[in-house]
Amino acid sequence: MTHRAAAFAIPGDINTLTGGYIYERLLLENLRALGHDVAHIPLGDTFPHPSASDMDHAITALTALDPNRALILDGLVYGSIATDGLAQVKCPIVAMIHHPLAKETGLSAAEQDHLFRTERDNLALAEAVLVPSPHTAQILVTEYGVPADRICIAQPGTDQPGETRIPSDPPLILTVGIQHPRKGHDVLLRAFAEMKSLRWRSVIAGSCHDPAYAQQLEDMIRDFDLTDRVTLAGNVPRDTLHQLYQHASIFALATRYEGYGMVFNEALTWGLPIVTCLTGAVPETVPKGAGILVEVDASKDIRLSLERLLTEPDEHAAMAAASLNAGRGLPSWKDTAMVASGVLNGLSV
Repeated sequence: MTHRAAAFAIPGDINTLTGGYIYERLLLENLRALGHDVAHIPLGDTFPHPSASDMDHAITALTALDPNRALILDGLVYGSIATDGLAQVKCPIVAMIHHPLAKETGLSAAEQDHLFRTERDNLALAEAVLVPSPHTAQILVTEYGVPADRICIAQPGTDQPGETRIPSDPPLILTVGIQHPRKGHDVLLRAFAEMKSLRWRSVIAGSCHDPAYAQQLEDMIRDFDLTDRVTLAGNVPRDTLHQLYQHASIFALATRYEGYGMVFNEALTWGLPIVTCLTGAVPETVPKGAGILVEVDASKDIRLSLERLLTEPDEHAAMAAASLNAGRGLPSWKDTAMVASGVLNGLSV
């Protein structure tokens, strides 16, 4: 079978360790492994708030593409590139939308409105849309007017660790997420501040995406006297992250919104009980029995959930078993690429 050639346009460093970048890098690699000729088109790193030069470069690069290639366009660009520029692209367009940009935490009303309108208008130009979850698909249909038959759900794949956990002592509560208000690390720190009577330590792994928020987290750790308990690790190498999962006892993320949340899949493959929030696609991603979901910004409920898992070994063991069982049933990255491959091969000539 002849597979459709494509170009995958991604802003910034494709090796950035965030869920969206990991998804796109592995999707690109696995599409190539299936036999697709996929060109990587690097774009400027200022999207979704592009500089004039990055906007001009993106439009020039995308309009120059061979019309016989399909264009897969990353959501940070897709929701913010000028509509009149995107309309000049000659090849069929596949939008890769992890979650709509207007759903980001901390936007002003004007920013939110601009991103919503831009993404809505740009989505009308897409022949197909790839999303990671039914939740994101539903938002695009009900709020952005995307026809349901144009949307395909390509759930993120997973790499099974092939090793068993070796929990550390004291128990490690692991958090993985960029230092951005949407990830809710401040909520988690407020919960930790009330848990000092128990034995535990925590590592929060994730790059600094918002310097002001990162400083807020550093200040909270100091002010709550958590410096001996909590490590704000920043961006860690993949092998270090692997070791953190292996030695963890609980995975916690007080997120305010997720379009999917690939870190939950990793936690499941390691058999970690999960404490997180009832928001976005999280209820679809974290199976019942594998985690405890509380309301957004509910630091007290986060604390009570963590305390339960730290002090009730039978409940921890049951939740860990449910997590591991769910993790074993998750799709591989080849499975994800096969879904996307079907979309590419089905595009108009």
